Amino acid sequence: MSKTSPSSAALAASERSGEAANAAGATTPGPRPLVPDSEVIALPRRRSFTAEYKRSIIDQAEAAQDAGAVGLLLRREGLYSSHLATWKRQRKQGVIDALTPKKRGPKVVVSPLVKQNRDLLAANERLIKKLKNAELIIEVQKKVAALLGNPIPNIQIDEEN
Repeated sequence: MSKTSPSSAALAASERSGEAANAAGATTPGPRPLVPDSEVIALPRRRSFTAEYKRSIIDQAEAAQDAGAVGLLLRREGLYSSHLATWKRQRKQGVIDALTPKKRGPKVVVSPLVKQNRDLLAANERLIKKLKNAELIIEVQKKVAALLGNPIPNIQIDEEN
């Protein structure tokens, strides 16, 4: 080995000593980015196909006569053979909605009692808001009447709880 190029053992030792220095709190000069990375990374998104598109691809695949024409169609459209097989199977099953995209995720079933309870609570909140507004208007009317010299008497209404 030559003296000008450090050996791998020497590099490993220097890295370890650098790690020990970092653990002790020392900072090591490293390459600093001059400009922050401003690249926008696109998030992956699941593709969805319309029923019309699926039907057209199936029709084109069935009309393909030449060897490799189906593969060419799939490559051109960016599809997999499993797409074609699944769509054909769904069409063969005769399900009306088979070629429309399905909503993913668990099915949410809401009990009729829970729905009724939510509706009644919403109606109750709406009525409470309306009552507060009406009471505020009545208070303003009382103050205006008192300023004009014709006070409105306070009448207590029995509230049933």
